[in-house]
Amino acid sequence: MGGTYVLVVNVAEQSTIEVGALGDRTFEVGAYAYVGSAFGPGGFSRVERHRELATGQRTTRHWHVDYLLGHRATTLESVVTFPDADRECELATSLPGEPVPDFGASDCGCSAHLLAAPTTETVLEAALEAGGVRLESDSS
Repeated sequence: MGGTYVLVVNVAEQSTIEVGALGDRTFEVGAYAYVGSAFGPGGFSRVERHRELATGQRTTRHWHVDYLLGHRATTLESVVTFPDADRECELATSLPGEPVPDFGASDCGCSAHLLAAPTTETVLEAALEAGGVRLESDSS
């Protein structure tokens, strides 16, 4: 099964991270929300791949968010899924936070799919209120 997902990420210290073709980007301390989609044959296995990267079990980076998740100063706090729903662009423009320009939106017309959010709790609550389901894990 696939759909749309929101990764709620915390950055513990200001960090400059090389994000593939985007180059160096500076991330301030705080909460971030990344909105992605997983409609391919593996469905939400993409989320598991992101989790593995965030915990150091995987090192290969394919998407912009992988560079953020793979950095030592970041923690993947929560994952919210929207099964069988194509809401990536809608959520990227409606969840609370300021877009991080060009991040994660190379295949659509959005300004970004990563938001610098007010707090992890605020973005998690907004994603759940939008109809998402919190994916449970050891770290959530």
